[in-house]
Amino acid sequence: MSYLMAIDAGTGSIRAAIFDTKGNQISVAQEEWTHLAEDGVANSMSFDFEKNWGLTVGCIKKAISLAGISGEDILAVSATSMREAIVLYDENDRELWAVANVDARASKEVKELKESYDGIEERFYALSGQTFALGALPRIMWLKNNRADIYERVAKISMIGDWILAKLGGKIFTDPSNAGTTGIFSLESRDWMGEMAKEVGLKDDIFVPCVEVGTVISTVSECAAKETTLSKSTKVVMGGGDVQLGSAGLGVVNLGDAAVLGGSFWQQVVNIPSKTPPPKDMGIRVNPHVIPNQSQAEGITFFSGLVMRWFRDAFCEIEKLEAKERGVDAYVVLEKKASKVPVGSHGIIPIFSDSMKYGKWYHASPSFLNLSLDASICNRASMFRSLQENAAIVSGINLDKIKKFTGVEIKEIVFAGGASKGELWSQILSDVLGCKVKIPKVTEATALGAAMAAGVGAGIYDSMSAAARELVVWSKSYEPDMKNHEIYRELKQKFESAYEAQLKLVDDNITTSMWKAPGL
Repeated sequence: MSYLMAIDAGTGSIRAAIFDTKGNQISVAQEEWTHLAEDGVANSMSFDFEKNWGLTVGCIKKAISLAGISGEDILAVSATSMREAIVLYDENDRELWAVANVDARASKEVKELKESYDGIEERFYALSGQTFALGALPRIMWLKNNRADIYERVAKISMIGDWILAKLGGKIFTDPSNAGTTGIFSLESRDWMGEMAKEVGLKDDIFVPCVEVGTVISTVSECAAKETTLSKSTKVVMGGGDVQLGSAGLGVVNLGDAAVLGGSFWQQVVNIPSKTPPPKDMGIRVNPHVIPNQSQAEGITFFSGLVMRWFRDAFCEIEKLEAKERGVDAYVVLEKKASKVPVGSHGIIPIFSDSMKYGKWYHASPSFLNLSLDASICNRASMFRSLQENAAIVSGINLDKIKKFTGVEIKEIVFAGGASKGELWSQILSDVLGCKVKIPKVTEATALGAAMAAGVGAGIYDSMSAAARELVVWSKSYEPDMKNHEIYRELKQKFESAYEAQLKLVDDNITTSMWKAPGL
């Protein structure tokens, strides 16, 4: 029997998963990794490519062993990774410097670019769909300003997933969905725009070839085969960005398809034609999709999953003990209690993530508003439900922004990630959005998307779209209660007004922002 391997380089871990050609996961091996701050460099998050390659090799070998197969059984391997993270190489393809996705060291350079080049961020955003906050240009400029000896040796740039494939196959390529998040890129042509780097005084000849997802770029090298136990005949296939490949793994491959990805952060994505210009207000991010001629409009909700974990661990010890006794997840216990709370959670308004304002993005101080001293209505259950409602409401606001500049009418939406396991949360999302919500059988779809890419390269599937049609299976769906929808429309307006007032407190230095983009 033949198999496909997907390597998923996330923010917090690396994993290798093996799938059969029907999309069934056979084995998975995972290791956590950490990204370390550089001494004396505020907000830095370096990527340790030497240590992390060792972890990657270990995961590959373990996944093969757990599957009970040999490397010769794996037809192809592909990779997906956290976006925005970059690796720089010398002329001999040796790694020089790398940073993880949320490295924010270049705040000074972001300000410098905006102040020195009038309107540059707006111009570049109109072409790339990206702002400077986590883009590659300010980071490379930081390197030039602070590590000139390294900068002078830089000959190539790639993304983390590309780096893994280069380590396996010896050739450095990239794809639109991941490289597009550097901001040095054209949404319409789906290729690098080196002239952007040249305009700000940076090297414009470091950009590796850009090919579409599913393109075979090499086979596993002899050296990598010895390290990993993969076969030299295994094809190395171009992968892509984690959100976009995850979308493909959820069947979100047609124009107008939409999804809410409910993990530590929440993303709201809608597929649009690649020629669609980004919104003039710079409120929403636009990325190349893994499907040719498509982009994805993307809203991001900060910390939705992490806030829920914080609430559980900080306040819900009783529910955690009850869950342990019953042998279930604590969220199951909390959802059961929250299901008895009326729609609207007795007026409680959580203040955590704002809707996306990509051009000038910062958050208010974390808080709950409109609490009551009546413990029968203001308690852990009602506060928990309010957090679920709020994540859905902010998602709805982001989707409204996407609809405004794309004209896409969303009639149904895919909900995936850890949050989609919650039946109450899924119903709340349907009620808030006023549309059908579909839950795929495979909710953690990023690795499946990378396996699809490997399968395209191996000739198992004709295209990413064809792979999605063949492999994606639906588990359940939820229909909206339109009476609840009207209640949530009113709550959405109240939330937006309340959040604006809370931002004013940050502006006046009375409270502390939960997060600010570099350069603000």
